[in-house]
Amino acid sequence: MPAAVLVPIVLRPDALTVMLTRRTAHLAHHPGQISFPGGRLEPDDQGDPVVCALRETREETGLESARVVVVGRLDDYLTGTGFLVTPVVGLVTPPFDLTPDPFEVAEILEVPLDFLVDQANHQLHEREVRGRPRPFWSMDWNGALIWGATAGMLVNLSEVLADGRGG
Repeated sequence: MPAAVLVPIVLRPDALTVMLTRRTAHLAHHPGQISFPGGRLEPDDQGDPVVCALRETREETGLESARVVVVGRLDDYLTGTGFLVTPVVGLVTPPFDLTPDPFEVAEILEVPLDFLVDQANHQLHEREVRGRPRPFWSMDWNGALIWGATAGMLVNLSEVLADGRGG
């Protein structure tokens, strides 16, 4: 199932941050997890992950697409639940107003980019799923556990920034 997320890098005057959401506990997919804003591609997205990521971000957080400058994409990520996710990286310049969708978003967080790309904060785990080992990444920021697909995409972002590949 094709999906897209926005990796919103917020250009704060004192430091770059990454905007993440905590999903509400009642959602069918990934309830309560910390994630990027995003979701599955819909027909109106015309197969374009950028259109999808910006639309989903606006719907979930209230962040207007005009506030986002898309600078590239990370590697597609296949989730354990069958979504093929395209992470779209965008720069967001404050100030902006957010209005989280109360059905989908329990909380909006901003985590320092320096923390997220520091390999010392990347922890690799393994869990058995359907009889096979499945590795996954996690990062713990002030008690907020970022893991699974979101952490995997952040590790990819870290690799891209470290080797200068860019978009």
